Amino acid sequence: MTKPEIPAIDPVALTADLIRCRSVTPEEGGALVLLQSVLEAAGFTCTRVDRGGVPNLFARWGPRGHPRSFGFNGHTDVVPAGNPADWTVDPFAAEIREGKVWGRGACDMKSGVAAFVAAAVAKVAEAPPDGAIVLTITGDEEGPAKDGTRALLDWMAQEGEEMASCLVGEPTCPEVMGEMIKIGRRGSMTGYFTAKGVQGHAAYPQRARNPLPALVRLLDRLAGHVLDEGTAHFGPSTLAITTVDTGNPANNVIPAAARATVNIRYNDSHTGASLAEWLRAEAARAGAEFGVEIATEVTFSGDCFLTPPGPLSDLVARAVTAETGVTPVLSTSGGTSDARFIKDHCPVVEFGLVGRTMHMVDEHAEEAHIRQLAAVYRRVLDGYFGVNDL
Repeated sequence: MTKPEIPAIDPVALTADLIRCRSVTPEEGGALVLLQSVLEAAGFTCTRVDRGGVPNLFARWGPRGHPRSFGFNGHTDVVPAGNPADWTVDPFAAEIREGKVWGRGACDMKSGVAAFVAAAVAKVAEAPPDGAIVLTITGDEEGPAKDGTRALLDWMAQEGEEMASCLVGEPTCPEVMGEMIKIGRRGSMTGYFTAKGVQGHAAYPQRARNPLPALVRLLDRLAGHVLDEGTAHFGPSTLAITTVDTGNPANNVIPAAARATVNIRYNDSHTGASLAEWLRAEAARAGAEFGVEIATEVTFSGDCFLTPPGPLSDLVARAVTAETGVTPVLSTSGGTSDARFIKDHCPVVEFGLVGRTMHMVDEHAEEAHIRQLAAVYRRVLDGYFGVNDL
């Protein structure tokens, strides 16, 4: 019997098709349905792993649990387009002009998903590997991220599915295609402070207890504190005051309460627990000095992590240089990504397009860059499975 021919996937055309799926988080919008049909036609076993109303897709080519299992991770959900009148194109029409694909998700990151799908399909069609290729695609990266990649990893653990290494297709290059690979991310946490006093007339402050001086003192100490000077792979940790609010429209009333929020991006000098303890201690100290209570609540988006430079980052870097002519730097800059969940499953790095227009009006991606990205991913697969000298 003749083996059925697997059609090649054009990553630019697939990017456009995905943009036309209105998958504003957490809506599926048809994006995962489209990808499942493409992957199943290429011989991938696909499973929807929806949880909590969030759509997710798991796809595998090759045997389950194979020790040589290379994974890709990405998301098809996008942030809202905002006012369509601010765009010069329809944000969901996926116009292709001026050598660019235009629309919401063109950069972040339907192009990345299209590129690794195209690379994976080409690999199994032209040079089937001795091992497995695993794709984990979520519809919840831009949202709360509680039932997206985490749900996929939970399901994989239950089903005995594994990735030995993983490449996340997020945009990683600041300005030039090929210039940056992410090998880790800073931790991210938020501290919420509520200072509680006693309301009173501003002319009789002795009859009130003003929460604002305590809160201001706390914020000054936090903002003025040097957390660290940076580490071998990370820049200095940062703390930003993001809100201060009393909700008090009157100029002659001392408020009963005041609130503030800080966001910390931290390196491997710290843990989230140690920083949370520091925030609570400083809040208690400032509150005691002014005789008010400052309640502290802390939430975490993800802890700091690093995939040390080594075989995985070397493999991706060689593929990037071969296709772009650029030697990428290994970076831990930027915000959070779903790599923060994958790092507990297997070594993970990130490489994708230039991210200059992500989340912006008139978001777009270069056609040539999307094709380069698919070629990089194909080289990574060839190198991982030992087809060439990568």
